[in-house]
Amino acid sequence: LFQTSHFQCPISDSIIIPFMLLRKPTFWRIIRNKSTEEFSGVPYNMTLLNCLLSAWYGLPFVSPNNVLVSTINGVGAVIETVYVVIFLVFASNRKARLRTLGLASAVAAVFTVVALVSMLALHGPARKLLAGLAMTVFSICMYASPLSIMRMVIKTKSVEYMPFLLSLAVFLCGTSWFIYGLLGHDLFVTIPNGCGSVLGAAQLILYAIYRNNKGNAAGAGKLQGDDVEMSVDGRNSKVADGDDRGATGSTKAED
Repeated sequence: LFQTSHFQCPISDSIIIPFMLLRKPTFWRIIRNKSTEEFSGVPYNMTLLNCLLSAWYGLPFVSPNNVLVSTINGVGAVIETVYVVIFLVFASNRKARLRTLGLASAVAAVFTVVALVSMLALHGPARKLLAGLAMTVFSICMYASPLSIMRMVIKTKSVEYMPFLLSLAVFLCGTSWFIYGLLGHDLFVTIPNGCGSVLGAAQLILYAIYRNNKGNAAGAGKLQGDDVEMSVDGRNSKVADGDDRGATGSTKAED
């Protein structure tokens, strides 16, 4: 069932790299404000790992005749590395920086282990099987990584920290690779990207529902989970409100 994909799909080549670059507005905002604010670095680290494992899977000595998978994801790995470095440089606080650094270290460790084991301990179909399974598992993790942001969108009814272009990229990339996998009879490509297409569609639906509420996330308070924290502006606003109430109370007491 897990056949090598001989089919070369131009739509994958023409969509995936441009839509990775569509994340640039988010990073221009981060650089301009010198802060990652409430943007989560998890999706970018998981995308980096997915690109590395997919590029490895597509190499001729792992999965013959799958050069398209290797080249596109190789370029993607370079782009995602730049994004992760930006997250490290402009992390909003020490905790966010350490979290991103920990994730990046885990990405490097997982890729190194998969590459070394598949090269030194396995050969032929077994090597392809390991690389394909690793790619499938972490591709699904990549597509699932924005779930914490989707939860924040539902709780705050705001899409401020779920950029439309990123959601569109998830949907289009997942769909194009899903079609590529189907036409090439490669379940290692088809299964995870089918999941990605569905999750991308879910993000677009959320965006359509809450698109007019953009900008209300700061006042939502601290949400549960490691990837979302109360924004600095929200905390400052609460402190200011508390001062105003205190001043009003003092005035009434004097009266």
